Amino acid sequence: MGIIVPVLTLVFLLLTTMSHAASKPRVILVGGSAQAWKVPDSPSNTLNHWAENNRFKVGDILVWKYDAKVDSVLQVTKEDYDSCNTEKPLKQFNDGDTKLELDNSGAYFFISGAPDHCAKGQKIHLVVLAERNPGGGGGGGGSADRGAGDNPKVTPVSPPANTPAPAPAHNAAGGLDVGSGLFLAAVAIGLAMA
Repeated sequence: MGIIVPVLTLVFLLLTTMSHAASKPRVILVGGSAQAWKVPDSPSNTLNHWAENNRFKVGDILVWKYDAKVDSVLQVTKEDYDSCNTEKPLKQFNDGDTKLELDNSGAYFFISGAPDHCAKGQKIHLVVLAERNPGGGGGGGGSADRGAGDNPKVTPVSPPANTPAPAPAHNAAGGLDVGSGLFLAAVAIGLAMA
């Protein structure tokens, strides 16, 4: 009986730490590197491919690094994203070290403000996951002022039969997730019981 109280205390501390860590916003470098905000070197190496392999949550902070003398970041509507229209951005950033908090779930659209860069593929579309509501009521709404009225549903795609599963993608958002924290708690309990 004497060992149960310290073990329960340890489990409580681990779960509290995991809960706190999961609620902290993540700072995410767009493209995973400081040189990523540029015209892509190939159609298979775009920022949209990077965005598809990452999960974005409300509260995450995106960071763009670029030469402010020759480039900028424009947050635009879906229509302006599709047409590469730089004339009326929702938000414009040209400081070379842009930070933007993702404050709503839904679709976000960004293009380069440099002439012809968007047309050459320097743009990114990402989807911020809705926060889960314990009551089961509707998901978070997108903000109409950023062109997110059409929040897409993410549907998993199954690979064809006899295709090996792809290796897990490197997630630039990184960090421990809840699963690894539960594993650590189980290990701690096992060690305490031994």
